[in-house]
Amino acid sequence: MPLSQSDLSGLALAIKRWGLELGFADVRIADVDLAHAEAGLQAWLDQGRHGEMDYMASHGMKRARPDELVPGTVRVISARMDYLPAATPDDWREAEAARLADPRAAVISIYARGRDYHKVLRSRLQQLAERIEAETGELGFRVFTDSAPVMELPLAEKAGLGWRGKHTLLLNREAGSMFFLGEILVDIALPVDAPASAHCGQCSACIDICPTQAILGPGRLDARRCISYLTIELKSSIPEEFRGLIGNRVYGCDDCQTACPWNKFAQRALVPDFAERNALGSASMVDLFGWTEEEFNRRLEGSPIRRIGHERWLRNLAVGLGNAAGQARGDAQIVAALRARADDGSAMVREHVAWALAQHA
Repeated sequence: MPLSQSDLSGLALAIKRWGLELGFADVRIADVDLAHAEAGLQAWLDQGRHGEMDYMASHGMKRARPDELVPGTVRVISARMDYLPAATPDDWREAEAARLADPRAAVISIYARGRDYHKVLRSRLQQLAERIEAETGELGFRVFTDSAPVMELPLAEKAGLGWRGKHTLLLNREAGSMFFLGEILVDIALPVDAPASAHCGQCSACIDICPTQAILGPGRLDARRCISYLTIELKSSIPEEFRGLIGNRVYGCDDCQTACPWNKFAQRALVPDFAERNALGSASMVDLFGWTEEEFNRRLEGSPIRRIGHERWLRNLAVGLGNAAGQARGDAQIVAALRARADDGSAMVREHVAWALAQHA
């Protein structure tokens, strides 16, 4: 028997309550109409700004049409989960800036210092979907967490979880941007939430601070220039024109987020999974560069970093160690670490080590 409007309204409220119980910071609901986003997506792809991320184009416009991706879908339950570790100090943005200024520090994006968010969110979204199904009977649903052709930011924006900042990330007035997003596509016509209004105003802090000028203008990102893309998504050698600009950022980049005034409101994680592991918030590049492949795989089991593999890990660290020459040229420990990898079995690693040694010469 179909649910009445009253039943659906009550269910929507219950879904939001259950989501909070599962550690989500907020849960909202949107319809599936993303027609307004299709032209922008196609233009971005046509301009090649997705770089080597072929999966961005492989499903065509299904990415903007949830009801084609999962036939029968009429609503999207969009959820956000804060990821700043619980132990994060109030002055965390200043602390991150200090590490960027330390030529020996390995700077790893905050989101990647704990457990792989894909696993955390997917598990809890699945629990939420099953809780809904227990209430409604048979339910058509699919759970997504940055793992399929779903335009999660436009959906989250439409659902009212925040607005898309000039850096293209979602911003929330009460939580900044330090959170993950996930979705449940469902076949029941739940009442939808109102979208949020934008509050970036004239601020251009994220555009101004980007080391590689990857943010071409408000809402316009060239992923090929983005340090997160270069250190995570790019499978080949890092172009020399960007190596010096990467500094000591060895996995991802948080600059546009740490510069954003709204992140003074960033919230601590409600779940323990995002607590820092392996002291990744205070590690040195030399120490990480010494990890064998076995040690890399063992230490980073359950971490999002592990998916780039040991070879790209060494590639990124070699660039960072080369950039240390700006303040610590010829440092004996750094040069010794690089020379120890000069004959690495990977041609890509050897290339980046040779470049790094040349910076210290």
